[in-house]
Amino acid sequence: VPHVLRYHGRHREFYVATAIGRSVHTYNIVYLFFCLITGNALPQDITCLAADRMLIFASYNNILHAFARNKEVVHTYEGHKARIHLLQPFGDHVISVDVDNVLIVWNIQSEEEYLHVDFDKATFTISALLHPSTYLNKILLGSEQGSLQLWNIRSNKLLYSFPGWGFAVTSLAQAPAVDVVAVGLVSGHIIVHNIKFDETLMKFQQDWGPITAISFRTADGHPIMAAGSPVGHIALWDLEDKKLMCQMQDAHSTAIAGMSFVPGEPLLITNGADNALQVWIFDGPGGTGRVLRNRMGHSAPPTKIRYHGQNGEQILSAGQDGTLQSFSTVHDRFNKSLGRGSINKKKSKKKGLKFDTMALPPITAFASEVAHQSDWDGIIACHQGYITCTTWNYQKTSMGAHKLRPEEYSKYKPIDIYATAVDITSCGNFAVIGMSAGQVDVYNMQSGIHRGRYGKEKAHEGAIRGVAVDGLNQLVITAGSEGLIKFWKFKTKELVYSTELSSSPSAILLHRDSGILGIAFDDFSISVLDIETRKIVRVFSGHHGRINDMTFSPDGRWLITSSMDCTIKTWDLPSGCLIDCFLVDSAAVSLTMSPTGDFLASAHVDDLGIYLWSNRSLYSLVSLRPLPADYEPSLVTLPSTCPVQDEDLSGEEEPCDEMIEYVSPEQLEEQLVTLSSLPESRWKNLLSLDVIKKKNKPREPPKVPKAAPFFIPTVPGLIPQYIPPEEEKDTQSKVVNLGVLAQKSDFYIHLEEALSTNEYEVPLDLLKRLGPSNIEIELRGLAPEGGGSMQVMLSFLRMIGMMLNKKYNFELAQAYLALFLKLHLKILSSEPNLLEELSKLSVQLEETWIHLQSLFNQSLCVLTYMKSALL
Repeated sequence: VPHVLRYHGRHREFYVATAIGRSVHTYNIVYLFFCLITGNALPQDITCLAADRMLIFASYNNILHAFARNKEVVHTYEGHKARIHLLQPFGDHVISVDVDNVLIVWNIQSEEEYLHVDFDKATFTISALLHPSTYLNKILLGSEQGSLQLWNIRSNKLLYSFPGWGFAVTSLAQAPAVDVVAVGLVSGHIIVHNIKFDETLMKFQQDWGPITAISFRTADGHPIMAAGSPVGHIALWDLEDKKLMCQMQDAHSTAIAGMSFVPGEPLLITNGADNALQVWIFDGPGGTGRVLRNRMGHSAPPTKIRYHGQNGEQILSAGQDGTLQSFSTVHDRFNKSLGRGSINKKKSKKKGLKFDTMALPPITAFASEVAHQSDWDGIIACHQGYITCTTWNYQKTSMGAHKLRPEEYSKYKPIDIYATAVDITSCGNFAVIGMSAGQVDVYNMQSGIHRGRYGKEKAHEGAIRGVAVDGLNQLVITAGSEGLIKFWKFKTKELVYSTELSSSPSAILLHRDSGILGIAFDDFSISVLDIETRKIVRVFSGHHGRINDMTFSPDGRWLITSSMDCTIKTWDLPSGCLIDCFLVDSAAVSLTMSPTGDFLASAHVDDLGIYLWSNRSLYSLVSLRPLPADYEPSLVTLPSTCPVQDEDLSGEEEPCDEMIEYVSPEQLEEQLVTLSSLPESRWKNLLSLDVIKKKNKPREPPKVPKAAPFFIPTVPGLIPQYIPPEEEKDTQSKVVNLGVLAQKSDFYIHLEEALSTNEYEVPLDLLKRLGPSNIEIELRGLAPEGGGSMQVMLSFLRMIGMMLNKKYNFELAQAYLALFLKLHLKILSSEPNLLEELSKLSVQLEETWIHLQSLFNQSLCVLTYMKSALL
């Protein structure tokens, strides 16, 4: 979609607006920095773009929208029956033309149709639209039949019809001179025509097919016209000398969609279908331009993405366009392209992009390491159906020095043998390459020298599906299509171990820190192998399509997989459960998790973008419960640069709230012995209370000072005299109020009730709330001499029995029983009912304690052995 150039009067800066999928991105011209994005992404991809001083107009299918302040949709214009393909802002109106040859003039503010004109497709099919400057209420229309028409849209009249030049009009552009218009034709001709006198001023022709875009260099003294072509070349014409001034070949690798000179500056902005936006400056000899700034992505969908380095800021991406690019998750100014793979760089540069027979096929797999990347190449890549592997240098952002292939194929290139899998050691010194014929070779990254081969001739009978080197360069793990996984010593190349798998593996992925190997199979299942024990430790099944890619979380707890069934699943390795699953519109062909754990990046089928997914477990409490077997994943829209989707997440976060309110039960299981959560001060010193009281007893009672009145009364007279304070009369009664002493406590009452109901939770809760002194007072009051009774004492012993039965509050039961025995031992020994209850308690205590003691002794024994034994 051609870009739009806009001028911001207050900022005094030019901005360029481009259609990126469903939204509009705005960049400033000075640094080509990403400034703004439309807040509302449209339902479908934008197909046409235009702008006036205040609004940006974008259309998809047959609907036209207007954005204000580059953010929200303020107007929607519905009335076309077919796809809109031409737009022209026109004062208070906007003109749109659809592919059914209907022209509608809209009133911008009221959103009403001002004019509706149907053109006959047989005689005049509109292909270009222009408002000639200084022509009031008039528009110029170009047609596929070759003729042009000048219309007054206010009176709806055809003013003049130009016969044309026999070829379809592809583009129209206003020249700096009044009445002069440049007409681009499908034949490659450019006609500079005076529409006032219907007179051709000059005629040019380019050899690269139809004219796709025209722009005039204005206001800086150079009468130059630029024209774009479908093959990506730009021709610059000198209008004074009426000749071709220079050519800018391969400005874009595809057709040039939009082209505009910045008014008053020697800058040309171009964009094309190769997903690139470029600013050219004309400051060199001969009038040719050079790239001043550019922003570009893949021109064909990415096939493999991987995070580069440990800071989680760069993503390396290999695309079907044959390029390797680095994208920054921080800011797009740090993006860079490492270029396109080539057999011979010098010859490729001479031939140009279009006729380059030296270009390598797209990269299918690569591995990168940051160690020694400033000294030599740090990236190794293998190409689709190609035997030679290439090295790449991240620091120099270019292809590396070495082409790695087995020595026996140095003279000739076999047709059916190619590299299938690569890995690079963590030190960055060696590259391990697997072949489709079963060979696995090691090369030195610095010198490119072959350092050995695993196995006598072949490592596997079938094609190599994956190679991996552990973190310490001890082991090399290889997987073959015949269904074997083999472990080799890295240095001596000896076979250490071989195991047969249940099915043919399609890919392997090693998490070096934890020594866990993920294996994807052709039968859509996934196994996890521990390289220490060499055993399969987890098996996951649930995908219904080919597994495209896998990635581990940085801590090795999660394995995230993507499949052709359009699902992305997260498997929890410790529990062996599926904890997350969601559907996307198009299947993810590659996945990579950030080394810092904050993002998951994904690349999708037939999609140019790399999408970032945020790890919600870093920012909020997320329930990681296993998903049920019949779980139906919901369709999730792919992330966009638009700040939306806040409303969508509100419903999903409900489980988090449940989890925050979750309260742990007092006892997890009935067979466990559980302690209370009370502090030690509440129960540990119950037997030593008398000693504590003696220590804390004051030496002499505190003296309370007599409170003096604020105004001291005086005796009336000439000489002021104070009235002596009266002695306080002790009027307190010496008679003891027995009613107060006889009052029963809540604890006592609930213990009495529990004799009949057998419910002891309430009195126990009351006792747990009290401090040590109050507990002692309550237990003293249970004896008959303290106002209690034998029945209540029996109830208290039953409460202790209930605590020992249920095996909870174990230390409280011990402490309360010890204090009870200390206070009431004489009474207990003289009462047969209480003695019988005590004998039951004794048996319960012994059973529980012997069980606990055996566990303690066993643990202590193991600990002592671990400390002292020579292991």
